[in-house]
Amino acid sequence: MKNILKTATAASILAMTASMASADGKVVVYHWFEYMPQELIEKFEAETGIEVVMDTYDSNEAMLASLKAGGIGTYDVSVPGDYMVEIMTNEGLVDTIADGELANKGNIADDWLNVSYDHGRKHSIPYQWGSTSFMVDTAEYTGNIDTTDILFSPPAELSGKINMLDSQGEVLAMAALHLGIPQCSTDRDQLKALNALLQEAKTHWSSFNSDTSKDVLVSGDAVVGQIYDGFGAKARAERSTLKYAFPTQGYVVWMDNVVLLKDAPNRENALKFMDFLLEPENIAAVSNFARYGSGITGAEQFMDPELATLAEANPPATAGAGAFIQVCDEATQAVYDQIWTNVKK
Repeated sequence: MKNILKTATAASILAMTASMASADGKVVVYHWFEYMPQELIEKFEAETGIEVVMDTYDSNEAMLASLKAGGIGTYDVSVPGDYMVEIMTNEGLVDTIADGELANKGNIADDWLNVSYDHGRKHSIPYQWGSTSFMVDTAEYTGNIDTTDILFSPPAELSGKINMLDSQGEVLAMAALHLGIPQCSTDRDQLKALNALLQEAKTHWSSFNSDTSKDVLVSGDAVVGQIYDGFGAKARAERSTLKYAFPTQGYVVWMDNVVLLKDAPNRENALKFMDFLLEPENIAAVSNFARYGSGITGAEQFMDPELATLAEANPPATAGAGAFIQVCDEATQAVYDQIWTNVKK
């Protein structure tokens, strides 16, 4: 909640400065932290003459809260996860991209074109895809890590040494996988069990941090940390004893997307920015930097070959199934929101 309020406040402040960025030659991007190489931004600016103005957030929920608190009409594009695209569409926060407005739309891979949350890509384009699980420093813990017990019922030696993402979607989805219940359950006993699990588990967690999820593992401040796979690959490059877990109960999979926001102050420039990211060489530069997969046909030829063999991107045969975060109906979501609020108290 602290991060959401902080981000919402930042949006109000940015609204004043972004009014200056709404003139021709600007595109205002609302993006995740550490998720686009500066060299690619400079390339776009050099090719188009359009200046990129960027603000960042650390969770889908923080981004949504910020947009609803005044960010609409301030930003041109944002980069929500799959389930959040559906939520934003249902709440009228995104614009429709007409046929022919994106010259490079044909580069979208078939698997990522007619997606359930944006069939035919009327509001968004694919950005990067990957998974969410957790890492363990195997120099500090030598037991089996491929189980969600590590997060929700940890051994004594890991208690107080666990960092969780400050992200309702990822934490609650992983908890549902741990219990083997539906993500949008309406069963009272299952919801009570979920709440009880999280109330007990949080006594073993030391922190909720998303933007520093890599840093706390690399520094040794945390022995266990929930993390995205590409961020995990970067962490392992700095601390070789870190290992990404693929729990037998399953893990979260996701696709981040660039959406055209409602009332974008620089709509034409936003479309140029999206078209730029639909070029295989450009989106490959993002993958090479962030260490995630691309949803654009032809990007593979420009990608670092090492990406295909990353331990974090190749689940073993023992791994449970990957699961996308689901969107609940309004009444059910309100229950899950209250559970999350209780966790963060």
